[in-house]
Amino acid sequence: MLFNSIKFLIFFPVVVILYFLIPPKYRWVLLLIASYYFYMCWRVEYIILIILSTLIDYMAGIKIEDASDEKIKKRYLILSLCVNLGLLFFFKYFNFFGNSLNNLFSSINLSATVPELKVLLPIGISFYTFQTLSYTIDVYKGRKSAERHLGIFAVYVSFFPQLVAGPIERSTHLMPQFKEVHEFKYRNVSDGLKLMLWGFFKKLVIADRAAILVNTIYNNPENYHGFPLWVATYLFAFQIFCDFSAYSDIARGSAQVMGFDIMLNFRRPYFAHNIGEFWHNWHISLSTWFRDYVYIPLGGNRVSKMRYYFNIIAVFLTSGLWHGANWTFVFWGGLHGIYHIITHLFIGLPFQWLKDLHQRKIVRLLEIIFTFHIVCFAWIFFRANSLKDAFYVVSHLFKGLKLEFSNTWGLTTVNMAMMVIALVIMTSMQLLQRKVSIRAYVSNYPLMIRYLVYFGLIFLILTMGLFTNDEFIYFQF
Repeated sequence: MLFNSIKFLIFFPVVVILYFLIPPKYRWVLLLIASYYFYMCWRVEYIILIILSTLIDYMAGIKIEDASDEKIKKRYLILSLCVNLGLLFFFKYFNFFGNSLNNLFSSINLSATVPELKVLLPIGISFYTFQTLSYTIDVYKGRKSAERHLGIFAVYVSFFPQLVAGPIERSTHLMPQFKEVHEFKYRNVSDGLKLMLWGFFKKLVIADRAAILVNTIYNNPENYHGFPLWVATYLFAFQIFCDFSAYSDIARGSAQVMGFDIMLNFRRPYFAHNIGEFWHNWHISLSTWFRDYVYIPLGGNRVSKMRYYFNIIAVFLTSGLWHGANWTFVFWGGLHGIYHIITHLFIGLPFQWLKDLHQRKIVRLLEIIFTFHIVCFAWIFFRANSLKDAFYVVSHLFKGLKLEFSNTWGLTTVNMAMMVIALVIMTSMQLLQRKVSIRAYVSNYPLMIRYLVYFGLIFLILTMGLFTNDEFIYFQF
């Protein structure tokens, strides 16, 4: 079930109304049924995988907490890791590594082949796998006591607002909220609906429209060179941000309506001054997951310089592979790892001559522009269908540059104009958010002004939005 579908617009109000009508002690039952139904709208049989992960990690958490022998604790932790990562590997990476091995065998004239599996990738498996793994690891580390209520734990694993594409919640933050009594509060409903509305604007007006041009050019890059490749690359940067942050906004907003607090996943990443700041503000739930469960266990930065660089590269290569079973994602992750190392080696050197002249505002602006462009360059490899396509785009960016717009790019002039207007609105809101919460800012105005803003946003969505039920980009991860 897509957030941007009629089904969800019916499903969500029904769940909210029932949630506040039934006694609090039975609300977990409603949330579990609703979450399982929400997931089964894609593919019924894959709910078995969620139930399996839930049962394994529920049992592992209790066994780890109850065990007095460290070897037994570690045994159940390994069981949880093997089951969850095994399922993830089987469904997401088996064919990827199999095809890679087949290519290797072919290159050295070996007749051996790895069979290809005809299975569909279970939607959201990367997200709920990491969420359940964080719980088991936290219990093992003593950061969280084991959950004894199977129903509460099952809701934590499958909570429908963030089940499919995050944010990846920690058990220490989200699980206790299922035991709280959430009263109906107008402020929660109002703020939640505003956040959802903003998410729908970014998804329907910007992301889905940008996708038309981006898909047209990136699915056939050999037909283009120069300016259209630049336009498609810049638009993809905004498409993926608006698409993914829209999902997070709708997830957070829908949870807030019922009284739940879900972590912030984006914090104006394209206004970052360096690549480290970008990753502190982009997909925060994933970047902090890799920090806490991969980077720090590897030693973090409290190691030798070379080991520190190894840790950075290892984390970003793993992050790239998490995003998709394609060498393009691995290359994308590796690029960001290299960016981090270069930043560490030459920190403070870029634009130093301007700093010496005390032109701090100019320096900050140049840093933002520079960071945005190296991020966009890496997005080429993220979006391209293959490394061959990615290198074609890179090698043809400056060939035959001609500043003109063509309807053959997939968007009409009118649609492109709508895109620019929407991007100006979105960027203006991002700039304003640097100083104040938009929802709090608007709430300070008289009632008439507030409703003009709300209905104006609804009007823009209805008149400029594309209601084609396009999936969110991160569903494929």
